[in-house]
This record gives sequence, structure tokens and C-alpha cells, in this order.
Amino acid sequence: MRILMLSSTFPYPPSRGGTEIRTFNLLKYLHFNHEITLVTQRHRDVTDAEVEELRKWVYELIVLPIPAKVQSTNNLAGIFAKVGRFAESVVKATPANVLYRYSKEIQNIVDEYVTQGKCDVITCEHSVNEIYVKPEYRNRVNTVIDIHSSVYGWVRNHLEMGASSYPLRDRLYLNLVLSRYERRYCSKFQNIVVTTEDDKDEFLKLRPDIEIQVIPNGVDLELFPDRTNDVAGNGLIFVGAMDASHNIDAATFFALEVFPEIRNRYPKAKFSIVGARPTQEVQNLTKHPGVIVTGKVPSMVECLHSSTVCVVPLRTGFGIKNKTLEAMAAGVPVVGSDRGLEGLAVDSGNVPLRALRANSKGEYVAAISQLFDNSQLRAELSRNARQLVEMEFTWESAGKRYEQVCLG
Repeated sequence: MRILMLSSTFPYPPSRGGTEIRTFNLLKYLHFNHEITLVTQRHRDVTDAEVEELRKWVYELIVLPIPAKVQSTNNLAGIFAKVGRFAESVVKATPANVLYRYSKEIQNIVDEYVTQGKCDVITCEHSVNEIYVKPEYRNRVNTVIDIHSSVYGWVRNHLEMGASSYPLRDRLYLNLVLSRYERRYCSKFQNIVVTTEDDKDEFLKLRPDIEIQVIPNGVDLELFPDRTNDVAGNGLIFVGAMDASHNIDAATFFALEVFPEIRNRYPKAKFSIVGARPTQEVQNLTKHPGVIVTGKVPSMVECLHSSTVCVVPLRTGFGIKNKTLEAMAAGVPVVGSDRGLEGLAVDSGNVPLRALRANSKGEYVAAISQLFDNSQLRAELSRNARQLVEMEFTWESAGKRYEQVCLG
């Protein structure tokens, strides 16, 4: 099968972020049995070595730059430019970031592949790539969109939690652009894939007439082996790309509202925020006793293995979380929010206890205290969580299901 895979996000290395992890691992599985042409865009942090490494996993790699946009240095002109971009988004019912990354070169490549019969399937890895798929394509090839998460649901959730940086703009954006956008682009695809049932429900609210398949994320069990011993003490860890709004909100909430109470009970407790590109807001959290911001680390799994508990205090965002799955695979007991544990059966009555759930300050303090004080509970969660990942959340399992979607 000849697959034309579109990913405006450069999907390597598979540790840079959630989109990269999912895209690369699905690509990696498919490449063993199928001919993949990957069309992607390169940002300034991508190295030549990373390009060459990615090339090993595809039949053909086409890398193009992100289109350069002219930025005005005049304040008034800059304001008019922003207004113009917002107006264009409303008129076209397309988010500004999708329009910003649009490449005529990529469009020409996609058109050529379809019209000349050079591919059997087009996959869009993340909804931002839907812009290159024309409605008539579905009559000639299998069109697949792997959405990752609903942008409409994501923005609405940020507004509900008070986590939006620009609430007035986002409220306008929600109904003027995003609801229309997601309703419209779904009709272009023969197959629509999301990562959780919650995300599926978000889309069905907008388009109850469409069929949606749920294929969760996975974990590379060789990169995230189970740890061999329990770690006592009072070490907490939160991991993620620390320039992402949902991670910034989670780290700030936990460091300022939850962790001081933990320190009152356990004076030697430490809270490590581990992940690349920490913003100044995140770095400022080190002013508080016991809070550590590491930035990018050589080995994420080593940091997980040395921690007593992994917290996933996300308050916003939809989709299954790689950070949660990786901690569970590594055998680290997890305390997470509803958002952090989305898509995972961890604490319902008919399954073994695999993680502790918390959404308020009091719930976090109670759950973490239980784990700090009870080595048997830590061992139970560690064992059960690892077994869950091995049974249901490997990339091989996700790849097999994605392959069936591509085969139609």
C-alpha cells in the first residue's frame, strides 16, 4: 500500500512532544509493510542529523520550510495585521495557525500524488494538515485524519478552567471559527481517528452523523522499562513540554496550590518539573521551596525511576496523555486528574487499582500522602499500571489498528 502521510509537525525525535511521539510511532509501524511518503515541515530546531535519521523510516521524505511570514515592527501596523488575520480566520472558518503554516508547495505535491494515482491513502497526522485534502479526493483515495484532539474542545476547556491567556478572543474564536471548522473538515474524510472516547464525544456533539474510530496512544516499552525497585521518600515529578499552555497551567497550579501543603506534611518533599523549553513563568516556580525545574534532560525514564510519585495535575485539554502512559510503563505510581487520566480505566470498580485520581487540592494531598506512607500501595499501583500498558497501550497494538483504518 502506498501511503502519503502529511505532518506539518516534524515528527522526530519522538520525544519532543505528543504530536511527534504519536506520528513517528504510527509511521514506524506502518513502514515495515507499506511504502510511505512523508511530507513535513522543518522548523529551526530540527537538525540535519534528525532529518537523516527520520529518512531511514520512510520510502521517501519530503521536507519543506515553514512559510516565512512578514512581521511588522510598527505597533499600529502589527495591530492591523492581527485584526486582518482574525478576520481571515472568520471568513474562511479556519484557525489562524492552520492558515499560517499552509504551503502551496505541499498543496502541489498532494494534488500531484492524487491526480497521478501515486498513492492509495492520504493520512493527515493532526487536524492542522486537513487543509491540503480537497473534498473530491475521497472519491479517488482513502482519506484518513488522525485528529489527536479536538481544537474546539481544547479551547472551550481552557475557557471553562480560566486557563486561557486571551479569553475574549478565544470566546469569539470558539463559535465564529472553531465549531464551523471542525464540522466542515470532517466531511472530507472517509476515516476519522481520535485517541479517546471523550474526544469522540466532543466531535459527535458537532457532527452526530459521522463515524469515528478510537485508537489510543502507546508506549515504547524498551524506552520505558519497568523499574526494578520501589523508591521511598517524598520525591514528586511532573513531565512534559514546558512551553505548552496546559503543562504550564498544571505545573503552576500544583506548585502554588498543592505543593505547599505537601511540604507542610513532608518538609523534605521535592517537586521536579521535568521537560524541555520551560517558560519564564515556569522557571520562576523555583523561588518556592522544594520546587526544581530541570529543563530538557538526557533520560526521562531515569528521572521517572528516581521519583516516588508522578503527578499529572492537568486541568485542561483533551486526548490520551503520553506522559501518563510513560510513567505507568516505567512503574512509577501516578496521581492524576480526570484530564490526566483520560481514556484509562484505572479506578473503576471492575478493574485493579492502577492510579489514584485527584482534582482538588485536598484530593491531591490525600492521595500523595497515602503513597508516601504506604509502600504496599505504591507496589500495587506500579504492578497494575505496568500490566495495563503492556496489555492495551503499546505502539504495536495502536499500529495494527491504524493499519486497518488505512487499508479501508
